[in-house]
Amino acid sequence: MMLKTGGCLQHANGLPHFIHHSSLIILFLLFPFFLFAQTDTLRLIFAGDIMGHAPQIKSAEVVAGKKYDYAPCFKYVKPLLDRADLAIGNLELTLPGKPPYNGYPMFRSPDALAEALKEAGFDILTTANNHSNDSRGAGVVSTINTLRTLGFQQTGTFKNATDRGSTYPLMVYKNNFKLAFLNYTYGTNGVPTDPPTIVNLIDTVQIKKDLAEARARKPHFIIVVMHWGLEYQLKENDEQRRLAKFLILHGADMVIGAHPHVVQPIRTESVTLPDGSVKKAIVVYSLGNFISNQQQPNTDGGILFQVDLLKQKGSPKVTTANAGIIPIWRYIHKPATGKSTFYALPVARLEKNPDLFPGMADASRAKMKQFAAALRARLDYPEIK
Repeated sequence: MMLKTGGCLQHANGLPHFIHHSSLIILFLLFPFFLFAQTDTLRLIFAGDIMGHAPQIKSAEVVAGKKYDYAPCFKYVKPLLDRADLAIGNLELTLPGKPPYNGYPMFRSPDALAEALKEAGFDILTTANNHSNDSRGAGVVSTINTLRTLGFQQTGTFKNATDRGSTYPLMVYKNNFKLAFLNYTYGTNGVPTDPPTIVNLIDTVQIKKDLAEARARKPHFIIVVMHWGLEYQLKENDEQRRLAKFLILHGADMVIGAHPHVVQPIRTESVTLPDGSVKKAIVVYSLGNFISNQQQPNTDGGILFQVDLLKQKGSPKVTTANAGIIPIWRYIHKPATGKSTFYALPVARLEKNPDLFPGMADASRAKMKQFAAALRARLDYPEIK
Protein backbone atom coordinates (compact mmCIF):
# COMPACT_ATOMS: atom_id res chain seq x y z
CA MET A 1 0.00 0.00 0.00
CA MET A 2 1.30 3.46 -0.89
CA LEU A 3 0.32 6.91 0.21
CA LYS A 4 1.15 10.19 -1.47
CA THR A 5 2.10 13.04 0.85
CA GLY A 6 3.60 16.32 -0.23
CA GLY A 7 4.30 15.03 -3.73
CA CYS A 8 6.40 12.11 -2.40
CA LEU A 9 5.29 8.50 -2.54
CA GLN A 10 5.45 6.79 0.83
CA HIS A 11 4.88 3.28 2.08
CA ALA A 12 2.19 2.89 4.64
CA ASN A 13 4.95 2.44 7.25
CA GLY A 14 6.01 6.04 6.62
CA LEU A 15 9.25 5.32 4.75
CA PRO A 16 9.76 7.16 1.45
CA HIS A 17 9.25 4.95 -1.57
CA PHE A 18 12.84 5.45 -2.76
CA ILE A 19 14.26 3.89 0.43
CA HIS A 20 14.06 0.17 -0.20
CA HIS A 21 14.53 -2.55 2.36
CA SER A 22 17.86 -3.43 0.73
CA SER A 23 19.06 0.10 1.47
CA LEU A 24 18.18 -0.37 5.12
CA ILE A 25 20.21 -3.57 5.19
CA ILE A 26 23.21 -1.77 3.70
CA LEU A 27 22.93 1.05 6.24
CA PHE A 28 22.74 -1.51 9.05
CA LEU A 29 25.84 -3.31 7.79
CA LEU A 30 27.75 -0.03 7.48
CA PHE A 31 26.78 1.16 10.96
CA PRO A 32 29.93 -0.25 12.62
CA PHE A 33 32.01 1.52 9.96
CA PHE A 34 30.39 4.84 10.79
CA LEU A 35 31.14 4.26 14.44
CA PHE A 36 34.77 3.46 13.65
CA ALA A 37 35.05 6.55 11.44
CA GLN A 38 34.20 8.65 14.49
CA THR A 39 37.46 7.59 16.19
CA ASP A 40 40.64 9.57 15.60
CA THR A 41 43.81 7.47 15.62
CA LEU A 42 47.44 8.56 15.84
CA ARG A 43 50.26 6.01 15.64
CA LEU A 44 53.53 6.93 17.33
CA ILE A 45 56.89 5.17 17.03
CA PHE A 46 59.82 6.08 19.29
CA ALA A 47 63.42 5.14 18.49
CA GLY A 48 66.35 5.08 20.90
CA ASP A 49 69.75 6.73 20.83
CA ILE A 50 70.98 7.80 17.39
CA MET A 51 74.76 7.85 17.78
CA GLY A 52 77.59 8.94 15.50
CA HIS A 53 80.79 7.11 16.40
CA ALA A 54 83.91 7.50 14.27
CA PRO A 55 83.51 4.13 12.48
CA GLN A 56 79.98 5.16 11.48
CA ILE A 57 81.26 8.40 9.98
CA LYS A 58 84.00 6.54 8.11
CA SER A 59 81.54 3.97 6.79
CA ALA A 60 79.29 6.71 5.37
CA GLU A 61 82.13 8.62 3.72
CA VAL A 62 81.84 8.82 -0.07
CA VAL A 63 84.32 11.62 -0.75
CA ALA A 64 86.92 12.10 1.96
CA GLY A 65 85.86 14.88 4.30
CA LYS A 66 83.26 16.20 1.86
CA LYS A 67 80.45 13.79 0.98
CA TYR A 68 78.64 11.23 3.13
CA ASP A 69 75.76 8.81 2.61
CA TYR A 70 73.91 7.27 5.57
CA ALA A 71 70.85 6.10 3.62
CA PRO A 72 71.79 2.37 3.70
CA CYS A 73 71.80 2.44 7.53
CA PHE A 74 68.02 2.83 7.73
CA LYS A 75 66.70 1.11 4.58
CA TYR A 76 65.39 -1.89 6.52
CA VAL A 77 63.57 0.10 9.19
CA LYS A 78 62.08 2.66 6.82
CA PRO A 79 58.94 0.55 6.18
CA LEU A 80 58.32 0.44 9.94
CA LEU A 81 58.78 4.18 10.39
CA ASP A 82 56.61 4.91 7.37
CA ARG A 83 53.63 3.19 8.95
CA ALA A 84 53.71 5.62 11.86
CA ASP A 85 51.93 8.97 11.80
CA LEU A 86 54.80 10.39 13.86
CA ALA A 87 58.26 8.84 14.27
CA ILE A 88 60.38 10.29 17.07
CA GLY A 89 64.08 9.76 17.75
CA ASN A 90 66.78 10.93 20.17
CA LEU A 91 69.63 12.59 18.25
CA GLU A 92 72.63 12.09 20.51
CA LEU A 93 75.17 14.02 18.47
CA THR A 94 75.73 17.47 16.98
CA LEU A 95 75.64 18.70 13.39
CA PRO A 96 78.31 21.42 13.17
CA GLY A 97 77.86 21.81 9.41
CA LYS A 98 81.57 21.51 8.62
CA PRO A 99 84.60 19.32 9.40
CA PRO A 100 86.23 18.07 11.47
CA TYR A 101 83.74 15.28 12.06
CA ASN A 102 84.43 12.88 14.89
CA GLY A 103 82.83 10.41 17.28
CA TYR A 104 83.29 9.80 20.99
CA PRO A 105 83.81 11.73 23.18
CA MET A 106 82.75 14.84 21.20
CA PHE A 107 80.17 13.79 18.63
CA ARG A 108 80.25 15.89 15.45
CA SER A 109 78.47 14.28 12.48
CA PRO A 110 77.85 15.37 8.88
CA ASP A 111 74.48 16.85 7.97
CA ALA A 112 74.01 13.84 5.68
CA LEU A 113 73.06 11.80 8.73
CA ALA A 114 70.08 14.06 9.39
CA GLU A 115 69.14 13.91 5.72
CA ALA A 116 69.09 10.11 5.89
CA LEU A 117 66.97 10.17 9.05
CA LYS A 118 64.45 12.39 7.30
CA GLU A 119 64.37 10.10 4.28
CA ALA A 120 63.92 7.11 6.60
CA GLY A 121 60.72 8.62 7.98
CA PHE A 122 61.59 10.45 11.19
CA ASP A 123 59.41 13.47 11.96
CA ILE A 124 60.57 14.68 15.39
CA LEU A 125 64.05 14.66 16.92
CA THR A 126 64.82 15.48 20.54
CA THR A 127 68.23 17.08 21.12
CA ALA A 128 68.61 17.55 24.90
CA ASN A 129 71.22 15.00 25.96
CA ASN A 130 74.69 14.79 27.47
CA HIS A 131 76.26 15.43 24.05
CA SER A 132 74.22 18.54 23.16
CA ASN A 133 77.22 20.83 23.66
CA ASP A 134 79.84 18.71 21.89
CA SER A 135 80.22 21.42 19.22
CA ARG A 136 79.69 24.19 21.78
CA GLY A 137 77.21 27.03 21.21
CA ALA A 138 77.77 27.29 17.48
CA GLY A 139 77.04 23.57 17.19
CA VAL A 140 73.79 23.88 19.14
CA VAL A 141 72.61 26.56 16.72
CA SER A 142 73.85 24.69 13.64
CA THR A 143 72.13 21.47 14.74
CA ILE A 144 68.83 23.27 15.29
CA ASN A 145 69.02 25.14 11.98
CA THR A 146 69.91 22.02 10.02
CA LEU A 147 67.07 19.97 11.48
CA ARG A 148 64.45 22.66 11.02
CA THR A 149 65.61 23.35 7.45
CA LEU A 150 65.19 19.66 6.66
CA GLY A 151 61.62 19.78 7.96
CA PHE A 152 62.05 18.12 11.33
CA GLN A 153 60.23 19.27 14.39
CA GLN A 154 62.89 19.53 17.08
CA THR A 155 63.00 20.33 20.78
CA GLY A 156 65.19 20.18 23.88
CA THR A 157 67.85 22.67 22.79
CA PHE A 158 67.31 26.27 21.69
CA LYS A 159 69.20 29.08 20.01
CA ASN A 160 68.25 31.58 22.71
CA ALA A 161 65.52 32.47 25.20
CA THR A 162 63.31 33.93 22.49
CA ASP A 163 63.55 30.69 20.53
CA ARG A 164 62.61 28.65 23.59
CA GLY A 165 59.77 30.98 24.50
CA SER A 166 58.22 30.72 21.05
CA THR A 167 58.70 26.97 20.44
CA TYR A 168 58.43 25.30 23.85
CA PRO A 169 56.66 23.13 24.74
CA LEU A 170 56.75 21.76 21.20
CA MET A 171 53.16 21.62 19.97
CA VAL A 172 52.46 19.06 17.26
CA TYR A 173 49.21 18.79 15.30
CA LYS A 174 48.38 15.58 13.46
CA ASN A 175 45.23 13.56 12.66
CA ASN A 176 43.02 15.88 14.74
CA PHE A 177 45.37 15.45 17.72
CA LYS A 178 47.15 18.26 19.51
CA LEU A 179 50.26 16.98 21.30
CA ALA A 180 52.81 18.63 23.58
CA PHE A 181 56.40 17.33 23.62
CA LEU A 182 58.96 18.18 26.31
CA ASN A 183 62.60 17.06 26.54
CA TYR A 184 65.27 17.23 29.27
CA THR A 185 68.74 15.86 30.05
CA TYR A 186 70.57 15.14 33.32
CA GLY A 187 73.62 17.09 32.10
CA THR A 188 76.06 17.84 29.28
CA ASN A 189 79.20 15.94 30.34
CA GLY A 190 80.55 19.00 32.10
CA VAL A 191 80.70 21.01 28.88
CA PRO A 192 79.15 24.40 29.68
CA THR A 193 76.26 25.75 27.65
CA ASP A 194 77.41 28.85 25.77
CA PRO A 195 75.00 31.79 26.09
CA PRO A 196 72.61 32.56 24.60
CA THR A 197 71.96 28.90 23.68
CA ILE A 198 69.86 26.77 26.03
CA VAL A 199 69.92 23.05 26.80
CA ASN A 200 66.98 21.84 28.88
CA LEU A 201 68.30 20.29 32.10
CA ILE A 202 66.39 18.09 34.55
CA ASP A 203 65.33 20.79 37.00
CA THR A 204 62.05 19.86 38.70
CA VAL A 205 61.18 23.51 39.42
CA GLN A 206 61.50 24.41 35.74
CA ILE A 207 59.86 21.20 34.56
CA LYS A 208 56.85 21.87 36.79
CA LYS A 209 56.49 25.31 35.18
CA ASP A 210 56.86 23.86 31.68
CA LEU A 211 54.24 21.20 32.33
CA ALA A 212 51.88 23.86 33.66
CA GLU A 213 52.41 25.79 30.43
CA ALA A 214 51.79 22.62 28.42
CA ARG A 215 48.53 21.94 30.28
CA ALA A 216 47.42 25.54 29.74
CA ARG A 217 47.59 24.99 26.00
CA LYS A 218 45.07 22.16 26.38
CA PRO A 219 46.73 19.44 24.30
CA HIS A 220 45.12 16.04 23.98
CA PHE A 221 48.32 14.33 25.17
CA ILE A 222 51.60 15.37 26.82
CA ILE A 223 54.79 13.36 26.15
CA VAL A 224 58.05 13.93 28.02
CA VAL A 225 61.32 12.54 26.64
CA MET A 226 63.95 12.16 29.38
CA HIS A 227 67.70 11.66 29.03
CA TRP A 228 68.33 10.01 32.39
CA GLY A 229 69.49 6.95 34.29
CA LEU A 230 72.81 5.11 34.43
CA GLU A 231 74.58 3.77 31.38
CA TYR A 232 74.48 0.00 30.72
CA GLN A 233 72.12 -0.75 33.64
CA LEU A 234 69.34 -3.13 32.61
CA LYS A 235 66.87 -1.77 35.16
CA GLU A 236 65.76 1.74 36.01
CA ASN A 237 66.92 3.26 39.26
CA ASP A 238 65.06 4.98 42.09
CA GLU A 239 65.68 8.45 40.67
CA GLN A 240 64.15 7.52 37.33
CA ARG A 241 61.07 6.11 39.06
CA ARG A 242 60.77 9.21 41.25
CA LEU A 243 61.09 11.54 38.27
CA ALA A 244 58.58 9.50 36.26
CA LYS A 245 55.96 9.84 38.98
CA PHE A 246 56.73 13.55 39.33
CA LEU A 247 56.18 14.06 35.60
CA ILE A 248 52.90 12.14 35.62
CA LEU A 249 51.69 14.00 38.70
CA HIS A 250 52.23 17.33 36.94
CA GLY A 251 50.68 16.43 33.61
CA ALA A 252 52.71 13.95 31.58
CA ASP A 253 50.60 11.31 29.84
CA MET A 254 53.60 9.27 28.65
CA VAL A 255 57.31 9.27 29.49
CA ILE A 256 60.00 8.01 27.11
CA GLY A 257 63.56 7.45 28.32
CA ALA A 258 66.98 7.44 26.72
CA HIS A 259 70.70 7.46 27.67
CA PRO A 260 71.48 4.07 29.30
CA HIS A 261 72.21 2.65 25.78
CA VAL A 262 70.51 -0.59 26.79
CA VAL A 263 66.81 -1.41 26.94
CA GLN A 264 65.20 -0.96 30.34
CA PRO A 265 61.69 -2.02 31.46
CA ILE A 266 58.43 -0.57 30.23
CA ARG A 267 56.02 -0.03 33.08
CA THR A 268 52.62 1.53 33.72
CA GLU A 269 53.23 3.89 36.62
CA SER A 270 50.42 5.25 38.82
CA VAL A 271 50.14 8.43 40.86
CA THR A 272 47.38 9.82 43.06
CA LEU A 273 46.30 13.28 41.95
CA PRO A 274 45.29 16.07 44.38
CA ASP A 275 41.61 15.30 43.81
CA GLY A 276 42.13 11.72 44.95
CA SER A 277 41.86 10.15 41.50
CA VAL A 278 44.56 7.81 40.20
CA LYS A 279 46.38 8.57 36.99
CA LYS A 280 48.27 5.88 35.07
CA ALA A 281 50.82 6.42 32.33
CA ILE A 282 53.20 4.31 30.26
CA VAL A 283 56.86 4.86 31.09
CA VAL A 284 59.52 3.48 28.75
CA TYR A 285 62.60 3.76 30.96
CA SER A 286 65.12 3.29 28.14
CA LEU A 287 64.78 2.44 24.47
CA GLY A 288 68.44 1.41 24.11
CA ASN A 289 70.48 2.20 21.00
CA PHE A 290 68.93 2.66 17.59
CA ILE A 291 72.24 2.96 15.73
CA SER A 292 75.75 3.14 17.19
CA ASN A 293 79.16 1.50 17.30
CA GLN A 294 79.04 0.66 20.99
CA GLN A 295 80.46 -2.74 21.88
CA GLN A 296 79.50 -3.15 25.55
CA PRO A 297 77.08 -5.99 26.38
CA ASN A 298 73.46 -5.33 25.32
CA THR A 299 74.34 -2.08 23.50
CA ASP A 300 74.18 -3.62 20.03
CA GLY A 301 70.53 -2.71 19.62
CA GLY A 302 67.36 -1.42 21.19
CA ILE A 303 63.65 -1.23 20.52
CA LEU A 304 61.16 0.80 18.62
CA PHE A 305 58.21 1.50 20.89
CA GLN A 306 54.92 1.72 18.99
CA VAL A 307 51.63 2.92 20.44
CA ASP A 308 48.31 4.17 19.06
CA LEU A 309 46.49 7.15 20.55
CA LEU A 310 42.69 6.99 20.22
CA LYS A 311 39.94 9.50 20.87
CA GLN A 312 36.34 9.98 19.85
CA LYS A 313 35.82 12.93 17.54
CA GLY A 314 34.93 15.99 19.56
CA SER A 315 36.21 14.50 22.82
CA PRO A 316 39.47 15.52 24.54
CA LYS A 317 39.88 12.12 26.23
CA VAL A 318 42.69 9.99 24.80
CA THR A 319 43.32 6.30 25.37
CA THR A 320 46.28 4.17 24.28
CA ALA A 321 46.06 0.93 22.33
CA ASN A 322 48.22 -1.59 20.50
CA ALA A 323 51.33 -0.70 22.50
CA GLY A 324 54.26 -2.93 21.70
CA ILE A 325 57.95 -3.24 20.95
CA ILE A 326 59.94 -3.93 17.79
CA PRO A 327 63.46 -5.22 18.58
CA ILE A 328 66.15 -3.51 16.50
CA TRP A 329 69.66 -4.90 16.10
CA ARG A 330 72.70 -2.94 14.97
CA TYR A 331 74.50 -4.93 12.29
CA ILE A 332 77.92 -4.03 10.89
CA HIS A 333 78.29 -5.63 7.48
CA LYS A 334 81.93 -6.29 6.69
CA PRO A 335 82.39 -7.49 3.12
CA ALA A 336 85.54 -9.27 2.01
CA THR A 337 86.45 -6.18 0.01
CA GLY A 338 85.37 -2.60 0.62
CA LYS A 339 84.37 -0.79 3.77
CA SER A 340 81.89 -1.69 6.48
CA THR A 341 78.26 -0.52 6.52
CA PHE A 342 76.09 -0.01 9.59
CA TYR A 343 72.45 -1.12 9.57
CA ALA A 344 69.53 -0.87 11.97
CA LEU A 345 67.72 -4.17 11.41
CA PRO A 346 64.23 -5.22 12.58
CA VAL A 347 64.89 -8.61 14.15
CA ALA A 348 61.47 -10.18 13.58
CA ARG A 349 61.55 -9.44 9.85
CA LEU A 350 64.89 -11.22 9.49
CA GLU A 351 63.70 -14.13 11.60
CA LYS A 352 60.68 -14.50 9.34
CA ASN A 353 62.67 -13.99 6.15
CA PRO A 354 66.35 -14.99 6.56
CA ASP A 355 67.01 -13.97 2.97
CA LEU A 356 65.98 -10.38 3.66
CA PHE A 357 69.65 -9.55 4.18
CA PRO A 358 71.70 -11.73 1.85
CA GLY A 359 75.32 -12.21 2.75
CA MET A 360 74.97 -11.98 6.52
CA ALA A 361 77.49 -14.32 8.11
CA ASP A 362 76.20 -17.13 10.30
CA ALA A 363 78.17 -15.74 13.24
CA SER A 364 76.45 -12.36 12.86
CA ARG A 365 73.04 -13.97 12.60
CA ALA A 366 73.79 -15.88 15.80
CA LYS A 367 74.70 -12.62 17.55
CA MET A 368 71.41 -11.10 16.42
CA LYS A 369 69.47 -14.06 17.80
CA GLN A 370 71.41 -13.88 21.05
CA PHE A 371 70.61 -10.17 21.43
CA ALA A 372 66.93 -10.75 20.70
CA ALA A 373 66.63 -13.74 23.04
CA ALA A 374 68.18 -11.83 25.94
CA LEU A 375 65.97 -8.80 25.28
CA ARG A 376 62.77 -10.84 25.09
CA ALA A 377 63.67 -12.80 28.22
CA ARG A 378 63.98 -9.72 30.40
CA LEU A 379 61.42 -7.43 28.76
CA ASP A 380 57.94 -8.77 29.35
CA TYR A 381 56.05 -6.68 26.81
CA PRO A 382 54.01 -7.43 23.67
CA GLU A 383 56.06 -7.61 20.50
CA ILE A 384 54.80 -6.24 17.20
CA LYS A 385 55.85 -8.51 14.38
